[in-house]
Amino acid sequence: MSTTTTPTAEPEQLEPQPSTASRGRRLLHRLVRPATAALSGVLLYLSFPPRPLWWLAVPAFALLGWCLRGRGAKAGFGLGYLFGLGFLLPLLVWTGVEVGPGPWLALAAVEAVGVAAAGAGIARISRLPGWPLWGAAMWVASEAVRARVPFGGFPWGKLAFGQADGVFLPLAALGGTPVLGFAVVLCGFGLYECVRQGLRLRATGTVRRSAAAGALVALLLPVAAAFASRPLVSDAAEDGTATVAVIQGNVPRLGLDFNEQRRAVLDYHVRETLRLAEKVKAGKAAKPDFVLWPENSSDVDPFTDAQAYADIDRAVKAIDAPLSVGAVVERPDGKLFNEQLLWDPKTGPGDTYDKRQIQPFGEYIPLRGFIKQFSPGYVSMVRQDFDRGTKPGVFTMAGTRVGIATCYEAAFDWAVRDTVTHGAQIISVPSNNATFDRSEMTYQQLAMSRVRAVEHSRTVTVPVTSGVSAVIMPDGEVVQKTAMFTPASLVAKVPLRSSETPATRLGTAPEWALVALAAAGLGWAVTRTVRARGGESTGAVRAGGDGETGAVRARGDEEAGATESR
Repeated sequence: MSTTTTPTAEPEQLEPQPSTASRGRRLLHRLVRPATAALSGVLLYLSFPPRPLWWLAVPAFALLGWCLRGRGAKAGFGLGYLFGLGFLLPLLVWTGVEVGPGPWLALAAVEAVGVAAAGAGIARISRLPGWPLWGAAMWVASEAVRARVPFGGFPWGKLAFGQADGVFLPLAALGGTPVLGFAVVLCGFGLYECVRQGLRLRATGTVRRSAAAGALVALLLPVAAAFASRPLVSDAAEDGTATVAVIQGNVPRLGLDFNEQRRAVLDYHVRETLRLAEKVKAGKAAKPDFVLWPENSSDVDPFTDAQAYADIDRAVKAIDAPLSVGAVVERPDGKLFNEQLLWDPKTGPGDTYDKRQIQPFGEYIPLRGFIKQFSPGYVSMVRQDFDRGTKPGVFTMAGTRVGIATCYEAAFDWAVRDTVTHGAQIISVPSNNATFDRSEMTYQQLAMSRVRAVEHSRTVTVPVTSGVSAVIMPDGEVVQKTAMFTPASLVAKVPLRSSETPATRLGTAPEWALVALAAAGLGWAVTRTVRARGGESTGAVRAGGDGETGAVRARGDEEAGATESR
């Protein structure tokens, strides 16, 4: 009898499975760039006032450069968005102080889209020779867009406004906030590129001289240009001096409901002006040539309220100097304006300036009917939209030409510049920060005014209802300031100047030149990609089946750039 032996089936061979540890390492590796992008955004936030850590902006952009170089546009967009959130969420937290987190989170999320677009563009051009130059221009282009759209733009968080204490500040006089911001980003990307070239030299023993030289230039040129621009900064008096008084009356309580105490706010500013008049009479303070009150110091319309008119007139006569009053005025046709009134001790109210850059969702509600569907309570707080002024504000006060840029307008290049081009010898930024409690907002706004002082070589005064009020010299130095939520008056002799800096004369030209540079870099990057893909297709046909060889050759230095970035 024969026995048939059934062969034993061999066990199925399984593919080796990655260990949990290796999967964890891969996950961590994938998270390194996103985490770095977000943290570098936080680092940029920390470079802004009230912290004097302006230099942190340079390593922040160095880290962003590491995150973006060699990446695709989609990855750059995502990484840029994380960078934007890391920067803007803490920077703009004051916008939700009184209205809750909704508007704050929405604003940061929308503004971060502009930063994300910059990230996509920077990633796209990051394989070009001299990419730090193109990348810095791309950042300025994104700021130019954010300063204009939507709803008239929101320039808050413009990189230049974090540099009031920094070595780059003189560049504001050379080319305004765009050139100042460009220099900071270029220096940051240059720092990263120097480190990258150094690591490559250490690893391979070789480095392209042109790449190393370009990295060094990107790092050092902005610093050298800033030092070369220092002669543009001066606080010398060209047209004599003037003694100016800044009044901070304070408010009865914090928060949005301070508006319900309009009479008290007016009374506080009248009272502080009368106190100053007594000090002048007693010889304890210099007599001012003119006096500046803040925005909203008289939300009681003096043209319709006889008591408000009488109170302001009494204060002006007591101090015996022309006074600029921040008032809310309703015209006979029903239009509402945030207005500065020039009040003379002899002739009463005269010239006016109506705020031109009014604040969306604060002084007017865009898309009111649509927004009301989602937040009727918020819309009801702005019952009537303010109208916009149309003319620059320059008051002649005791012979001095005083330019007016009301509060929010200080963030906009054009709104400050055209006061100077219309003859302003000093600039006043009357503001009302009482709705933002003790947040960093007032310090951020004060830094803007310091940058504007250097940009246009003018003394800048900042009268604020609740602080911080200040007097800033044309070199950006704060010579006097108040505490927050404290009644106070500042009296200072300030230089009057009439010369124009290159930034004032050039206006938007430097910004548009940098936007054009960014567009040129992006166009070059796209052209290289199209040509590379065309070469890849041609190589595949010629290879007759060995298309991979042709494709690799066609990719050329683009592939090499990707390898370097890894």
